[in-house]
Amino acid sequence: MRKLVYFVGMSLDGYIAGPDGDIGFYPLPDDFTAWLARDYPETLPTHVRPHFGIAAHAPNRRFDTLVMGRGTYEPALAAGLTSPYGHMRQYVVSSTLGRIDDPAVQLIERDLVALVRRLKQEAGLDIWLAGGGKLAAALLGEIDELVIKSYPVVAGTGIPAFDGEFRPTLFTPTDRKEFSNGNQVSWFTRG
Repeated sequence: MRKLVYFVGMSLDGYIAGPDGDIGFYPLPDDFTAWLARDYPETLPTHVRPHFGIAAHAPNRRFDTLVMGRGTYEPALAAGLTSPYGHMRQYVVSSTLGRIDDPAVQLIERDLVALVRRLKQEAGLDIWLAGGGKLAAALLGEIDELVIKSYPVVAGTGIPAFDGEFRPTLFTPTDRKEFSNGNQVSWFTRG
């Protein structure tokens, strides 16, 4: 069975973006971006992949399906990209977006948990939960693994990694990697 993996970057105080969705304040040293391109190339938008030496439709390593919220999708729309991750199946969860004018991206307005459970039963690579915080909180019961990119910066405020009700959920650390500037990536599995 495939896993739902919340692969997400966050500040030391638990924010995945600034109040306006900005992520430009996260430091990205060369050793970190090289690792990302090598080990998680499918998490780079299709149009960015060639800048990292990755063919636009190179085989995915870990994920072949992406579930994201409206706030994660909207920056792509603002840049004129209706299918930012064309190398994967893409689902956008929103009850307010109305429609998506790209057949490669499917709008999900309800039955989110049912969708994720169905996707988990299908053959393929794991499912990348890209955010945002409200979506992650709604799917907390379905998340099998956390891959947290922790940046050595305090944001002060912004979009929290999990924006929902108080629901303590135990995850077990399984690995950690550190980079030249103090960026860390930590892996956790449920329970």
